[in-house]
Amino acid sequence: MKIAFLTPEYPHAKTGNSGGIGTSIKNLAQGLLQEGCVVKVLVYGQKEDSMFEDEGVLVQQIKNVKIKGLSWFFTRKKIQQIINNLYRCKQIEVVEVADWTGISSFMSLDCPVVMRLNGSDTYFCHLDERVVKWKNKFHEKRSLQNADALLSVSQFTADTTNAVFGLKKEFTIIPNSIDVTAFAKDQKIQVSSNTILYFGSLIRKKGLLELPYIFNEVIKENPTAQLVLVGKDVPDIISGSKSTWEMMKSLFSEQAMAQVRYLGSVPYNTIQTHINQSTVCVFPSFAEALPVSWIEAMAMEKAIVASNIGWAVDVIDDNVNGFLVHPKNHVEYASKINILLSNSQMRTEFGVAARAKVMRKFSIAVVAQQSLAFYQSLIQ
Repeated sequence: MKIAFLTPEYPHAKTGNSGGIGTSIKNLAQGLLQEGCVVKVLVYGQKEDSMFEDEGVLVQQIKNVKIKGLSWFFTRKKIQQIINNLYRCKQIEVVEVADWTGISSFMSLDCPVVMRLNGSDTYFCHLDERVVKWKNKFHEKRSLQNADALLSVSQFTADTTNAVFGLKKEFTIIPNSIDVTAFAKDQKIQVSSNTILYFGSLIRKKGLLELPYIFNEVIKENPTAQLVLVGKDVPDIISGSKSTWEMMKSLFSEQAMAQVRYLGSVPYNTIQTHINQSTVCVFPSFAEALPVSWIEAMAMEKAIVASNIGWAVDVIDDNVNGFLVHPKNHVEYASKINILLSNSQMRTEFGVAARAKVMRKFSIAVVAQQSLAFYQSLIQ
């Protein structure tokens, strides 16, 4: 089968920075290649129009059209022409589009269109309790209504999306995936005892302004605990601060701050080392669709304390392969961390159960087969 993905991001040096959407597309693309599919990724918002091959995936870079006030319209028409030409030439049979800012709005596409929810701007603004830009909400709703079929990475994301747009759409749930061979426990790397790891962007919506308060409570009971932070420092959209890290530093107690290490951004292929070295991983997020970072830590058999909001139950089974606690419940969150730091047997049990769930539900092979069956049913 011949499948195209339309996306604003893809993890490659030529295409620029990429977040969870790009990573999940690359993982799925590799899985579909293993199933004998031909995969093309169309990345818009690029500096130039170009093509290259990435491990068997054909990547086409699309430069946005620059016309004051009408860039959005003419860029969509440019993408529409590219996709329709590929379909007419029988280079693709179906295209999957992202929900972010509704890029497929006002496109008239000849081929079947699948939209997969990884969280629209409207969705995340709702979870963040922020006002969404009206044009983003307009395009996202129109794209949802025009898609031939709908997927979502979690039931919570599907239900919340229907609610915020006032729709009653039916979604098939197929989660994000990871390469379980790349994210596997390395016995040769020594674990740093009493070490707590957070990896991901330093941003309010991921609970980073709650984490200092949580760690302050950890330190009260466990003065030698260490917190390691890995990820890009992001400006805070609500306060206007240029640095979430600077905001965080003022929230740590003096005793806690002495035990914190912020490593900044690291190459994606080195994150496994940091996960391997950690004792416990924490994710106190307020806004996700289905976080790949959680799955990566689970695959590496790490005990996790994560937020208990919505999507979390699609990933972690509380008290089976991790703990789920609301990020604002600082004392309880810290208590769960300290329980895991002090109980090696529980950490091992949680870790083994976590990897087993990843193998069963979130591996590239499993998700690729589910996605391919979905595409085939749409074509038929």
